[in-house]
Amino acid sequence: MSEDVWVLGASMTKISRYPDKDVIDLASEASMNALADGGVTIQDMQVLAAGCMFAQGGIGQQVQKQIGQTGIPVYNVLNACATGATAVRTVYLEIKAGLADMGIAIGAEQMGKMGLLGQAPRSEKKVYEPSGRYGAVLPVDGYLGSGTMPAVFGQAGMEYAYEHDGVGFDQFAKVAEKNHAHSALNPLAQYNKVFTLDEIKEARVISWPNTLPMCCPTGDGAAAIVMVSDSKLKTLSLEQQRRAVKISASVLTSDPWTEGAQVQPDVNTLTRNAAKQAYEQAGVGPDDLSLVELHDCFATAELIHYDNLGLCEPGGAGAFIDSRGPWRDGKTPVNASGGLLSKGHPIGMTGAAGVFEITTQLRGEAGDRQIEGANVGMAHVIGLGSACGIHILEKAAA
Repeated sequence: MSEDVWVLGASMTKISRYPDKDVIDLASEASMNALADGGVTIQDMQVLAAGCMFAQGGIGQQVQKQIGQTGIPVYNVLNACATGATAVRTVYLEIKAGLADMGIAIGAEQMGKMGLLGQAPRSEKKVYEPSGRYGAVLPVDGYLGSGTMPAVFGQAGMEYAYEHDGVGFDQFAKVAEKNHAHSALNPLAQYNKVFTLDEIKEARVISWPNTLPMCCPTGDGAAAIVMVSDSKLKTLSLEQQRRAVKISASVLTSDPWTEGAQVQPDVNTLTRNAAKQAYEQAGVGPDDLSLVELHDCFATAELIHYDNLGLCEPGGAGAFIDSRGPWRDGKTPVNASGGLLSKGHPIGMTGAAGVFEITTQLRGEAGDRQIEGANVGMAHVIGLGSACGIHILEKAAA
């Protein structure tokens, strides 16, 4: 498995709400644009992987009926918020193994105003008898931890604040202030509204310490990534080679057993494990990253991932945001796209959209949101269940 893998084409739709289109329309649009961006066609693809959380049936085959049915293998993947990243990794592995020279990965979702996801308490009646797969005596949600996303990540943030100095409500709010400011420069973002720090802090609390502007919106969108082997890339035009972006690391982890995760999902350990593997695989470290797209489903999530990904000193996430380290002009820009908080979070799309953003930045094609001199970037995503996907990309040497 020595063949290098490159991103040849990349595209994403604007994240919005599309009452006149369905998820197949969105996925097909992103796919055709990614193929055109790479200067290739569906006939050049030898494998396709597609991810969607809420589509019925195999989305990959449904998209094929719109963009071309060529008989190639199709993988339909589902991995919570890491679905899109898992589709990218599936095609990456096929090429890495020498089973294909080119392939396309798609992440798509149509959520509309689906609202908050999670499990509400089943009953107010308290029956203290073991039941269910884990022999629980009570529904977990609302009694011991929570299964709803705002509560899970609110709790994760508060645990970090409890364990480390210099982290509190202000630091979490500053994350949202940054990402909403960044989104004003991104025409593909769902929202482009800038919020002051006071507006964020004074907004309605969803799950402490996250207020409404500190929570990601649901929406509709799709992203597609065309990948090519190193040997095949060398046969393509010089312009295609110039714009290609190398995938230096592709990692997917799941939960190891940890004691705390028996009550509340552990979003930290699998991320730390994935980051360690990715840095080793790519031969780089956190200080080498020009920018990072990380999974900021809530402001608390982004702050703790500064530490998990090694972007700051251990325990130093509060100081990192206070020093404006993750702003566009900071030490390591984080979520220059506006992140999920403002760019939006159609679940199946997100992992592929992160790879699109890093690719666009490394090509120098990000317009007003461009990070100058970007040459190495990381796309990180985490889906509860749990799955963590990380891709490290590098600018072509040419």
